[in-house]
Amino acid sequence: MAAALEEFCGSVFWNGSFLARSDADLPVCFQQTVLVWIPLGFLWVLAPWQLLPLCKSKSKKSSLTKLYMIKQVLATLLLMTAVAELVLAVSEGTGQNSLPAVRYTNPSLYIVTWVLVLLIHYARSFCLCRDSVVLFCFWILSLLCGILPFQSLVRRALQDPISDVPRFVLFFISYGLQLLLFIVSGFSDISPEGKEFAKKNPEVTASILSSITFEWYSRMIYKGHRKPLEIEDVWELKDKDRTQALYATFEKNMKTALRKAQAELEKRKRKKKRQERDTEHMNGMSKAQSQDILVLEEKQPKKKKKKGGKGDYPKKWLMKVLFKTFLQNLMMSVAFKLVHDALVFVSPQLLKLLIAFVSDAEAFAWQGYLYSILLFLTAILQSLCLQQYFNLCFQLGTNVRASLIAAIYKKALTMSSATRKESTVGETVNLMSADAQRFMDMANFVHQLWSSPLQIILSIVFLWGELGPSVLAGLAVMVLLIPINGFLVNKSRDIQVRNMKNKDERMKIMGEVLNGIKILKLFAWEPSFEKRINEIRACELKDLLKFSYLQSVSIFVFSCAPFLVSLASFSVYVLVDENNVLDAQKAFTSISLFNVLRFPMAMLPLVLSAMVQTNVSKERLERYLGGEELDTSAIHHDSIPGSAVRFSDATFTWEQDGNAAIRDVNLDIKPGSLVAVVGAVGSGKSSLISAMLGEMENIKGHINIQGSLAYVPQQAWIQNATLKDNILFGSELDETRYQKVIKACALLPDLELLPAGDQTEIGEKGINLSGGQKQRVSLARAVYSDADIYILDDPLSAVDAHVGKHLFEHVLGPKGLLQKKTRILVTHSISFLPQADNIVVLVAGAVSEHGSYSTLLANRGAFAQFLNSYGSQEECAAEETTAAVGLDGIEEQGDEGMEPSVEDGPDDVVTMTLKREASIHRKEFTRSISTQSTTSVKKAQEEPIKNIKGQKLIEKEAVETGKVKFSMYLRYLRAVGVGFSFCVAMSYVGDYVAYVGTNLWLSAWTDDAERYQNETYPVQQRDLRIGVFGALGVSQALFLFLATILSSRGAMRASRIVHEQLLSNILRVPMSFFDTTPTGRIVNRFAKDIFTVDETIPMSFRSWLNCFMGIISTLIMIALATPFFLVVIVPLGIFYYFVLHFYISTSRQLRRLDSVTRSPIYSHFGETVSGLSVIRAYGHQQRFLQQNEKTMDINQKTVHSWIVSNRWLAIRLEFVGSLVVFFSALLAVISKNSLEGGIVGLSVSSALNVTQTLNWLVRVSSELETNIVAVERVHEYTKVKREAPWVTDKRPPHGWPSKGEIQFVDYQVRYRPELELVLQGITCNIGSTEKVGVVGRTGAGKSSLTNCLFRVLEAAGGKIIIDGLDIATIGLHDLRQNLTIIPQDPVLFTGTLRMNLDPFDQYTDEEVWKALELAHLKAYVQELPERLQHIVSEGGENLSVGQRQLVCLARALLRKAKILILDEATAAVDLETDHLIQTTIRSAFADCTVLTIAHRLHTIMDSNRVMVMHAGKIVEFDSPERLLQKQSIFSAMAKDAGITNTETTTL
Repeated sequence: MAAALEEFCGSVFWNGSFLARSDADLPVCFQQTVLVWIPLGFLWVLAPWQLLPLCKSKSKKSSLTKLYMIKQVLATLLLMTAVAELVLAVSEGTGQNSLPAVRYTNPSLYIVTWVLVLLIHYARSFCLCRDSVVLFCFWILSLLCGILPFQSLVRRALQDPISDVPRFVLFFISYGLQLLLFIVSGFSDISPEGKEFAKKNPEVTASILSSITFEWYSRMIYKGHRKPLEIEDVWELKDKDRTQALYATFEKNMKTALRKAQAELEKRKRKKKRQERDTEHMNGMSKAQSQDILVLEEKQPKKKKKKGGKGDYPKKWLMKVLFKTFLQNLMMSVAFKLVHDALVFVSPQLLKLLIAFVSDAEAFAWQGYLYSILLFLTAILQSLCLQQYFNLCFQLGTNVRASLIAAIYKKALTMSSATRKESTVGETVNLMSADAQRFMDMANFVHQLWSSPLQIILSIVFLWGELGPSVLAGLAVMVLLIPINGFLVNKSRDIQVRNMKNKDERMKIMGEVLNGIKILKLFAWEPSFEKRINEIRACELKDLLKFSYLQSVSIFVFSCAPFLVSLASFSVYVLVDENNVLDAQKAFTSISLFNVLRFPMAMLPLVLSAMVQTNVSKERLERYLGGEELDTSAIHHDSIPGSAVRFSDATFTWEQDGNAAIRDVNLDIKPGSLVAVVGAVGSGKSSLISAMLGEMENIKGHINIQGSLAYVPQQAWIQNATLKDNILFGSELDETRYQKVIKACALLPDLELLPAGDQTEIGEKGINLSGGQKQRVSLARAVYSDADIYILDDPLSAVDAHVGKHLFEHVLGPKGLLQKKTRILVTHSISFLPQADNIVVLVAGAVSEHGSYSTLLANRGAFAQFLNSYGSQEECAAEETTAAVGLDGIEEQGDEGMEPSVEDGPDDVVTMTLKREASIHRKEFTRSISTQSTTSVKKAQEEPIKNIKGQKLIEKEAVETGKVKFSMYLRYLRAVGVGFSFCVAMSYVGDYVAYVGTNLWLSAWTDDAERYQNETYPVQQRDLRIGVFGALGVSQALFLFLATILSSRGAMRASRIVHEQLLSNILRVPMSFFDTTPTGRIVNRFAKDIFTVDETIPMSFRSWLNCFMGIISTLIMIALATPFFLVVIVPLGIFYYFVLHFYISTSRQLRRLDSVTRSPIYSHFGETVSGLSVIRAYGHQQRFLQQNEKTMDINQKTVHSWIVSNRWLAIRLEFVGSLVVFFSALLAVISKNSLEGGIVGLSVSSALNVTQTLNWLVRVSSELETNIVAVERVHEYTKVKREAPWVTDKRPPHGWPSKGEIQFVDYQVRYRPELELVLQGITCNIGSTEKVGVVGRTGAGKSSLTNCLFRVLEAAGGKIIIDGLDIATIGLHDLRQNLTIIPQDPVLFTGTLRMNLDPFDQYTDEEVWKALELAHLKAYVQELPERLQHIVSEGGENLSVGQRQLVCLARALLRKAKILILDEATAAVDLETDHLIQTTIRSAFADCTVLTIAHRLHTIMDSNRVMVMHAGKIVEFDSPERLLQKQSIFSAMAKDAGITNTETTTL
């Protein structure tokens, strides 16, 4: 081979003696062949792949850019140099003197190569990213290989005159051009059409160099440094990283995998059944016995099932799906990781050569410089590979998270109701936040699973080469540590699982507390719930403490590991054989290999425990995503002429093995008819509707529905969006239709009252609308959607009688907007029944009779009796009034009385003080707005809106900007405890003092090898060395153990304090806080931020201390070796500081944006889950999916940007680290003669270690700063202003109020300081045991009255006196515990029925039963298997709305206070139940003062007095008889409701 090559170039190919001198060089032939062919071969092999864009479509014409032209010109010049060289060779070689072949071949090869380069440039101009990786690598290779001939030629030219001038010149021209091309390729070449993309995301068009060093990101860093970043500043995602694209592939793979998994599941079930059958035969029992036993067995599992044993589910598919989806990413990161891992082992070998060089006086200087440069280059290459690898891993993480969240969201939209029951909203949100996050964290480390063992094996192989068999001693130590670790991992797993349960439980209760906060306040129940939450929290913290103790032990074991390993290996090595002397080369090469070992050894347990946690999450996700989908097969859509909805033998149930909720229903509903569905509470009216919507499990029969649906649920579902968006609900805006709908639904007056008309933002769950308004918005949404079939679940219950009438006439009735549509109306209101085409009467889930009004009356069935008892007088009255109040009547009323409707909900956003003129102005203003063009609409609205107070209900979540205040760290450390903090810091100092000591001692030990070179090594010297080395190492580990144990105690203390403060404050803030803050945001504090305080911050603090001390100790060691190093530290330190300074502000802001953009994902999800039936009924799943994708992408882009910012930083810092290595090596080479081998080894091996630590320090600092933000956010909520104290020094006398007299003295109140008064100076007296009815048009301030009695609102002036005591002077609980209220919406909490009635266990069971009996629930509760211990599901969903209302009544009966307030408690209840409630209240509360806030006038006709309110004032206050006789507002209202005199009302 060599001979052939020598003939080929006509000179010597290889001769070792060329290198064995101080001016070493390579033979010319070697330079002409090998060094030329390596880069060319590389390019030729990979070029075809680069030319692919040419073969694809030629449709996209590339555009010429300046850079492209420059590149092509330079390449053409290169081509010309090659041609010139070939011409030169041919002309020279014509005569007798034949040239060696190499002179012809090389220029020819170059000609082909440069043509290739021209082609590649052309091909890449069709792509968005126009730079070629292959070319970039080729330039680097070519330039590196060219350096050697370059320096040879220069050295030769300097020694004697140049022999071959033309070739000499051509070589340098060619080399210069290549250098230029390399430099040019470092700039990003952006085509004009690529400019748009580059603006959105510069990464797409970045050049290779820019991509490797993340230089394209610098713009963002500078921007972030100048001003806090906004979400608009963050660059868009690449198309392939968008949620939609990711989820599409994920879903495709998921479907196939799930199918397989479900098949497996079926197999498992069949096998189990077979086994059960076999065991039966085995036992050889008689058939009857086995039957009995089976029955018994069946009974038991049912109970268990409720508590927690959920059935089997499709297993082991999720990982496969993720793997398949992200295969490309995984493969690329594997490649980078492999290169990096190989390079890791190059450094110790170079170190070995360097120590040998320093110890050897005869070595040539060029070797030392070569080693230094090689150390530098390996360090740089290593860092580039590592950063690309990390970038890929973190992207994998975010993409996995995005796919999972999208999958969970989609699943929630298609989940069957049985599956939905299994997991509460809280748990599902937890799947999204905690479990998807786990996967994200896992993805970052997933490659450690193969890389760690690989690194460990390689280290051992190299160590064997150094120390021989004594390595086995070190290995044995490692192997011993593995079972210890396994044990710790298992223990931690159990604790972790337990803790997830605690967390779920705590979040569930927390969610309920926040949803039902109003009830808690009115009943003064906060302490009971605070206690419940704190109990769970205590368990959680106990487990956490155990967990962190286990962690301390494992940290201790693993920090001991590298040291114990080196101790064992070295001492065995020295003790085995007299001749084995530990010299610097062996010791420090081994030490740096042990340091390499340290990382995989530490990572492996972490990865394993992360695997364990991910496994728990994986099971949870598999169960959820593999759950049953909604089965709508029983809903057919065949066209049957003359039938809109047809029930055929329809039998449906809520749970598969539960009782049927509706049985054998046969109905045929004609298109365009109005069907009323009536029946008692719990007779299955809502179930009938759910069945039509496909929300129930089908037992037999089917329902045929023709046409599109619109659905108005019983409890309106309102989105957190503007009022207009709520009505449009994703449809196009058709202005005339929209105005018509608003008018018909009586929303115009409301719009006048809302601060920004229909642009007002509605809070979560419609918090700033009253019940009636929500219902009307919900109805307007349905009407606007223009469907074929309308399903209306009692939409009239929450509105006043006259509003109800208006809605019926204008919307639902025979003359309404929907007259041509099919309407199915569940109702409790009798007065509309005569106008229905068909009435369906339900009893216990079956249709007892149906037909028109007259037919049913003639039938004399249950319906007729029901009507006779309630409706006779109502009917005639209704007919008269219907005739009287024609359209004009309503119009008139609309102008005058029907003003309103901010139905005194929890928040009358604005009040009735708007005088007539104001509203007229506003009307003109809205009219003018709607006529102008849309652009001017925006302007016109912006101007007036600016000064309208209260338009934005929900303030944007505060994003703190700028540096985290130092006080936050102090606050946290104070919570930890000053003593604890100090001790922890001291332990760390001790740890690192011991660490430096160990290393210096080792360095001294290795210098013994020089000192005792030719003598025998003294035994006592040897024992001393080993002994001290061991002692120092052990003390190092002990200090660390002490530090971790102390810090976990402290951290626990801090967690407890922080959570207690947060919880107790949140329960004590006034109601207005909850109206203006979305629950999602508060929940986020309790979930994410408390989690951070519990688990992340302690870890961050520990890591920070570790890194900081590590760097300081390393720098001290290098400076001890080469004091000159201190000179280098200064500029490096300055560079480090600047990079850091720039980066920290950007990174911090990105983390903040991340947490702010994360809340909308969860709140949108929560909103979706609560409105599932509505979304499904309208068929809007797709729109909500897209909305979710949008929200996700906004969050994704901040996370993505944050990841890149970390890589940007890491590359720059590792460059500093590489420089540290380079200078410590270079200084060692320069001052070679004055140094011992040991100290050089120490200095360079420490420097090799420092790169990673420098990087970690910044990462950990910014992480700590980011995490401390959690303390800041929690602190923000502990500072919120509280309401008045619960108990004050002034306690009311025992048994107060004994009489129940209430006096209002010039009482005024407003909702929020910036709003108008709602009650304007009310003065009145209510006597003891008096029954007072409070009426008034919506928005008159009726509900505000109750809020004032309970001091949910504090007075703005005047006072309320109860039994001679001013209520403002006593504590809130003293006041609230002595009043009783039956609230508007019945809110129940998860827990037993008993807990819902009596959370403090103040009453005996007899008293509770008595209350239930009076509330007519006793029979129902006695039938339940668990009776009083019956578990109420989330939000009381397993009781009907009427039953929930009765439970609320039972609560009041149990309290039996002297003053009772009824807040239209009868709205959602049918007439019979209503009658029951009324009679109960009459008898049970005969000796109490009762205030009834009513919408139906019947309920208050027998009151002693009626208070008529209007615009926050009392306008009439007298007995109903007197008021009816004179021409009063009240008599007008009564006439509307069809009441002429007090006697006719039996109600």
